[in-house]
Amino acid sequence: MPASKTFHIGLVVPDYTGQLSPMATLGRELLRRGHRVTLVSLPDAGTKSFTAMFPFAPFGEREFPVGSLARFSAEQGRLTGLAAIRFIVRGYVREVEVLLRDLPVLVEKHGMDALLVDQVYGAGNSVAEHLDIPVVNVCNALALNTEPGVPPFMTAWPYHPSPLARVRNMLGDQVIAWVIRPVLHRINERRVAWGLPPVKGVNDGSDLAQITQQPPFFDFPRTRLPDWFHYTGPFHDEDSTEPVSFPWDKLDDRPLIYASMGTLQNRLPGIFPAIAEACAGRDAQLVISLGSTDIEPPTGLAGNPIVVRYAPQLDLLARASLVITHAGINTALESLAHGVPMVALPVGNDQPGVAARLRYLGVGEFIPVHRVTAARLRAAVDKVSGDPAYRTKAQHYQRRIAESDGVRRAADITEQAFRTRRPVRRQELSETTEGGRR
Repeated sequence: MPASKTFHIGLVVPDYTGQLSPMATLGRELLRRGHRVTLVSLPDAGTKSFTAMFPFAPFGEREFPVGSLARFSAEQGRLTGLAAIRFIVRGYVREVEVLLRDLPVLVEKHGMDALLVDQVYGAGNSVAEHLDIPVVNVCNALALNTEPGVPPFMTAWPYHPSPLARVRNMLGDQVIAWVIRPVLHRINERRVAWGLPPVKGVNDGSDLAQITQQPPFFDFPRTRLPDWFHYTGPFHDEDSTEPVSFPWDKLDDRPLIYASMGTLQNRLPGIFPAIAEACAGRDAQLVISLGSTDIEPPTGLAGNPIVVRYAPQLDLLARASLVITHAGINTALESLAHGVPMVALPVGNDQPGVAARLRYLGVGEFIPVHRVTAARLRAAVDKVSGDPAYRTKAQHYQRRIAESDGVRRAADITEQAFRTRRPVRRQELSETTEGGRR
């Protein structure tokens, strides 16, 4: 049953495919329910085919003209460690500055009366507060909510309930807060100008609803999430990906290993040759997706793998026996949705946190990308592919994901939050929807 009132919703999201794609999937569900939906992002977001159905309201056109994402990705893809963090933070500060400047103008110009804001762009919450319109946050990547019992999202630290681990986690969170303090400073400067009290954190969430496409099992045990935080499950539909051609005639009957390092941090020297060498000599066929049209396809790789610039990932996952991944959350959840175990090579951002959760669940192993050698990777591939427990657990979580309806549940929560302008608490939501369309 559709909501009694419709809204003009602004989707405020970074232009990275990994966050733009799931947010666009949720946007399409809201369109189907009769709402108006406008995409608000940096100019490069408008070049994606899966965003074409949305009216587009770009911000930062002067500072981030079309092509900026490719240049940013080229530089980011060569960096690791502290250098990568510093580079990302500098870019993040600039994005937040133009978002705070441009978003209020765009909301009023286009007549938006509600905002669905990616958690990474939590500065958008201040704009909604300033304009007195409802806002809901969506964690399209790994949820950024901090608490002492959970390792920081940018680390691959294992979960442990001990007091020592809690101290470690809190120190890690303090370091991250120190690194991104320029962003918090920009947000609070603008809030003071608007007559609003300062916030304590960059990602202080909506007090109506916070939604993550992580299933409930895809996290460490938590005790301090707000009552209006919701695990829903992945946002997938038939239009989630762009159409991609692939040389299907080159596939044979051997087990398939699919390798992808995503679309951002995929330019590290030697990573694809190491993957090829690690898989050479196995009774398996390797497919490598470069994730970019700007990378020159490597030649002479060991084992003669199939190398493509982009791959039809979901179709290949349906045939894969193992995935080698950068541990982006979308690839991780899509692999689990197909019951495929993984070897993760996390590079940065939230990828170490995703990799740690894969090991915690028993569905894969990981090697930090700066420690990857062909020998280490071969050993990890042997371990995961040789032990049926990894696939058994991946298939268990495949069934769990199949039982969820992430995008529909996320849309239900969003509608209720916008309609009532009250917190959508987990218990209240389950009571409201019990016996309903799900």
